[in-house]
Amino acid sequence: MSTRNLDKLMSPRSVVAIGASSRPHSVGEAVTRNLLAGGFQGDIYLVNTKGGTIEGRTVFRKVSELPAAPDLAVITTPAETIPGLIVALGELGTRAAVLISAGPGAGSDARAVNARWRKRLLRAAKPYLMRIVGPNCIGFAAPRIGLNASFGPSGLKAGRIAAVAQSGAVLAGLADWGVAQGIGFSHLISMGDMADVDFGDTLDMLAREYDTRAVLMYVEGITQARKFMSAARSVARVKPVIVLKGGRHASAAAATASHTGSMAGSAAVYDAAFARAGLVNVLGLGELFDAAETLGHGLAPRNSRLAILTNGGGAGIVATDLLADEGGEMASILPRTIAQLDKKMPRSWSRANPVDIVGDANGARYAAALDALADDRGVGAVLAMNVPTALTSSVEAARALASAEGTKVVPVIGCWIGGPEAQAGRRVLHEAGIPAYDTPLRAVRGFMHIIEYRRGQRALQRTPPSVSEARADPHLVRSIVAGALAEKREILTEPEAKRVLAAYGIPVVPTEIVLDAAEAAAAAVRIGFPVAVKILSRDITHKSDVGGVALDLVSEQAVLDAVREMIGKVLVKANKARIDGFVVQPMIKRPHAVELILGAAEDPVFGPILLVGHGGVAAEVIDDKALALPPLDPVLAEDALSRTRVDRLLRGYRDRAPADRGAVGEAMVRLSQLIADVDEIAELDINPLLADADGVLALDARIVVRKPQAGHERAARFAIRPYPVELETEIEHRGETLRIRPIRPDDEPLIQAFTKRLTPEDVRLRFFGPIRELSHEMAARLTQIDYDRAMAFLLLDGKELLGVGRLAADPGFEQAEFALIVASDRQGHGYGALLLNHVLRYGKSRGVKRVIGHVLRENSKMLELAKHLGFRRESGRAGEPDIRVVKSLASL
Repeated sequence: MSTRNLDKLMSPRSVVAIGASSRPHSVGEAVTRNLLAGGFQGDIYLVNTKGGTIEGRTVFRKVSELPAAPDLAVITTPAETIPGLIVALGELGTRAAVLISAGPGAGSDARAVNARWRKRLLRAAKPYLMRIVGPNCIGFAAPRIGLNASFGPSGLKAGRIAAVAQSGAVLAGLADWGVAQGIGFSHLISMGDMADVDFGDTLDMLAREYDTRAVLMYVEGITQARKFMSAARSVARVKPVIVLKGGRHASAAAATASHTGSMAGSAAVYDAAFARAGLVNVLGLGELFDAAETLGHGLAPRNSRLAILTNGGGAGIVATDLLADEGGEMASILPRTIAQLDKKMPRSWSRANPVDIVGDANGARYAAALDALADDRGVGAVLAMNVPTALTSSVEAARALASAEGTKVVPVIGCWIGGPEAQAGRRVLHEAGIPAYDTPLRAVRGFMHIIEYRRGQRALQRTPPSVSEARADPHLVRSIVAGALAEKREILTEPEAKRVLAAYGIPVVPTEIVLDAAEAAAAAVRIGFPVAVKILSRDITHKSDVGGVALDLVSEQAVLDAVREMIGKVLVKANKARIDGFVVQPMIKRPHAVELILGAAEDPVFGPILLVGHGGVAAEVIDDKALALPPLDPVLAEDALSRTRVDRLLRGYRDRAPADRGAVGEAMVRLSQLIADVDEIAELDINPLLADADGVLALDARIVVRKPQAGHERAARFAIRPYPVELETEIEHRGETLRIRPIRPDDEPLIQAFTKRLTPEDVRLRFFGPIRELSHEMAARLTQIDYDRAMAFLLLDGKELLGVGRLAADPGFEQAEFALIVASDRQGHGYGALLLNHVLRYGKSRGVKRVIGHVLRENSKMLELAKHLGFRRESGRAGEPDIRVVKSLASL
């Protein structure tokens, strides 16, 4: 749906508990108790058909008796009562409900019964645009406003972490752990069965929540992948999202015709999706708790390098090893810092990182060491460790560390190892707002979660290089596919598959098709020995499995013998297969080439996925692969390739020159474009793809096709909308032929150059303030957009950029905001009206209902243009520098 009315969930002014109860150990009693004890300052209403009072409050018998419409309803009554309650609440004016009750289904048909019941709920809610959380959840809490409408733990502390979980048990565990550790939450949202509100909706809301600094998620399954990816990418750009995927080792998918197809539905696809969105992926509840510990205290390292301060050398060494294992980096201590420490530490201190200040270190020594490290700008954060000894007090060390001046300068993580004494020290650190762990592993991982998030943000902001116009012929590919489908074939022959690859510029080995042994021998003579001969059969997918491949044939007789032997083997091992002929190819002699596999398939949740890894006949045994969600650019292709072990071979070793990794990346990008253009391709493997210093070459390929998806736009199946090439257009304007196209990530240099051509006044009017130079981060935000919810059109005269028009829609496409700028030296030619009209027509095509803009009061040109195009002004509040202009697209 959208985020519409979800404000009534996230920040309600009034709440009703339906099914409120005082009966001990009932869900209704637990929800009522938490609701009344949380400190919520808004109105709280209680409803139960029995009436009466609870803690002096009137219990209404019916929803219709309520004195006012509550913003949020929390329902714990039996499932059969809920559709009627939804209607009654909707008529009253309630716009959000949390359904704690589970569905009515039981036994073998429970799933079907519950599915029908959920449809009834949604039909009941739809006329009122009421949003439903759940059913089958533990409730909702917003501790920052004192609201605990759940049967989870009580005594929740307000903080700046949002916890969102599909499992009520996991959310309750997080909440209880937070109470014990003093970690606060902005929201705790139990998603349950997600009949309506899903992860995408929730993330969209949390992206806009100022009081939420970070998000913890427990996910078992995603619905509406494109909405989820758009929301996740949006929120991850502004705050960390730590996600734990449950059910990673579900039963494997059914056998498929390609290696890549077998990956569909696996946890590896979720990992690829989370990485693409910029989320930090963890593998257990312990890691999720550790992330909450670090995030809950607002740790913000100055850089990615860690200094370890310890009173035990062995503990420091263990932490150092763990940091290396996790891919972290130790800080190099500056000579002046060592000199400063020499003055205050005993002679036997380590004089290096880890900074071992010896087993008799008291609080004063800890504080002095921390202050010295805080002055070292090469130190991003300090991991302070303590092991209890009989010589000093761990509690006193914790107090001194917490009050040290250095804690105001550099982020500090505590790791107090041991039993009661250490636990008391950790409590001191917690109370001082310092994250504290009981083991080095947990402390190091807590630090690394933040570092991984920062790395992910940098990766998301990398600008891909410009890619040459692809040599693509989608019409040829569709004709090949149509021919196979007309013959009721789902798998292309090898020659057909290679023609498909060649049509998209992926190099393939030359191939001749022949009908018998004699023709094969003649073709071998033309090609030149040695050659390879393969069976050609529409009924055989894996040729080598049935003896249908012969290699290194060096004479005509060898070819004749190989073909005859091949026919005999095929007749035995695949006696029902039709033999359509044979394929003759030159033997490719590239002795230093690495065998790779490239693949594409369709995941049931995230749509098309791409695979790269170690290829050859042992690809499945070696099991070295990385998945990526298309569309790809060279940066994303490089990221996927670098996650494989085979990439180490591609980089060269000993006497082996490095392979052309750029050519591998280009093949991946072209494969991504192929599956975006031709949605009849269901699965594809290129195996092996040879890669060496001379480039890449596809030796074999397997492509599975299907009938076109009726009624779907070309890119509808993608979790991330590909570059919309169909929106590129030429337009005649006052005798000029101009080009309009969507912005691309590799347009950053073009945008940078365009901004430098603008006058300071035009920059101020567009960006509402002076900007000396467009930073890389800002340029990346402007060029790397989500084509599903946002669009930026470039108006070009040849290679010269004339103007940029933007549109950013809300998740439900109810409203979108436009922005427009024209080159300072090309104004007055009607380009602004041309571009804004184009933007408005696009918004109309996407279902946007109205468009708004914010224009500085002194921007008379933009205000006049808006008036000319039918925008009306909405007077802003006194003193505001801008005027809001609004246009309905209904009549466009």
